[in-house]
Amino acid sequence: MPDFIATLTLLIALELVLGVDNIVVITIIVSRLPEEARRKARFIGLTIALLARLVMVWGVSFILEMKDPVFFHLSIRDLILLGGGGFLMWKAVREIHHTVEMIEDHDTKKVNPRRAFWGAIALIVALDLVFALDSVITAVGMTENLLTISLAVIVSFIVILFAAEPIGEFVLKNPTFKILALSFLITIGIVLMLEGLHHEVPKAYIYLPMGFASLIQILQWRLFINQRRNEETL
Repeated sequence: MPDFIATLTLLIALELVLGVDNIVVITIIVSRLPEEARRKARFIGLTIALLARLVMVWGVSFILEMKDPVFFHLSIRDLILLGGGGFLMWKAVREIHHTVEMIEDHDTKKVNPRRAFWGAIALIVALDLVFALDSVITAVGMTENLLTISLAVIVSFIVILFAAEPIGEFVLKNPTFKILALSFLITIGIVLMLEGLHHEVPKAYIYLPMGFASLIQILQWRLFINQRRNEETL
């Protein structure tokens, strides 16, 4: 029993760390939708992604076979990581440019709302599966108990479902946090591409600096709030 709890806790922590990346990606995707449609898109997209991830867990033998080379020493998994990482980098750089230069995306007004809504959901699911690919393989390396892995996925999904909206809306309302989050996505995109090219990057080297940068940004934000409060009282 203690081993089960320890393994489950570790798996949930792993899923939640990856879940933070998911929240940032989801925030960017749904930010182009009308405000009233964002919550629905998050819920539907995450629910479909959860079901797809559970299918991946129980079809792990197929997932492991995806590591066999199919093209220039690259496997299907490698190609997915390269494609997903490249897309993340492109999307993040584009959003940073639009945010810094204050560019309005007028083309979104010409897009059919229904098409944009389901397109956003499809994108959420696709990118979630890119993140899930590595996490499922890592989880199977930690335990062969698929029920434990499934439970960890479900628990982390519930946490992410409730955290996605407040964190996402906070990021959208604070441009400096949005740029920081987008910078993290560029980093994650580079890591995914490196892993696709068989260059493993220790996750601690990535998430510890990201956590430190987030702490500094929170302190700066707190300083700004206190300065504005003092100016209002004068």
